[in-house]
Amino acid sequence: MTENAQIIIRECTTVDEFDGCVRLQREVFGLPDLEVSPRRHLIVSRQAGGWTLGAFDGELLVGFVHHLVARRGAEIIGYSHMMAVDRARQNHGIGAQLKWAQRERALSEGVRFIKWTWDPLQARNAHFNINRLGVVVRHYAVNFYGTDYNMPEGGGIDSDRLFAEWELESARVRRAAHGERTTPEAEPAAEIAIPNDWSALVQRDAERARREQQRVRAAFAEAFARGLICAGFVRDAERPRYLLYRASDVEPL
Repeated sequence: MTENAQIIIRECTTVDEFDGCVRLQREVFGLPDLEVSPRRHLIVSRQAGGWTLGAFDGELLVGFVHHLVARRGAEIIGYSHMMAVDRARQNHGIGAQLKWAQRERALSEGVRFIKWTWDPLQARNAHFNINRLGVVVRHYAVNFYGTDYNMPEGGGIDSDRLFAEWELESARVRRAAHGERTTPEAEPAAEIAIPNDWSALVQRDAERARREQQRVRAAFAEAFARGLICAGFVRDAERPRYLLYRASDVEPL
């Protein structure tokens, strides 16, 4: 687990701190007001049992993760609604600090499982979630949030998402917490390649981006229909790709 001695992780509790979370949403994600989770939402979710952990450099908020209370059947679980790190502070381990602090806080509350989503075409997020945090993936959602707004020439693109499953006390996640390998030793049963720079492709060639999304969507649908589990990712500069395994080759969770 990467540590940054300058950064202190603590819960956001004041109006100014929640306003800092709103600011980061706009700056990091480029979200319009319609898509921003407002101060009121962050305050209400805290009253309902959720919380927002902030990464602070002195008094300056440079990142946050927003955690909601959710259910899996009768079990109380966590849902990680969003995480953002100031663009100038990215690639310095702050995101990892936030996620491991989220795990520690959740475990202290008796929560053993957290889920969230990410864009399947974003290689950086896939590497972070699968390889560094130890999540597995069994589900793909088509156009989860509705059509995204950040496409050139209008038209938008579907907001497809993968669901991260973070079993907080699994051997896999414990290894990830110590910076150890999490990818299964077995040969993968399937691979799904994605573009090496999705954001650039979206801006350069919107139609090709849509075709790539359709290809990846179909590949995941087929793999999950076969009962495969995504438990690895190769962050290759030319051909980043997801690795999917038979359930028997992924350790019991």
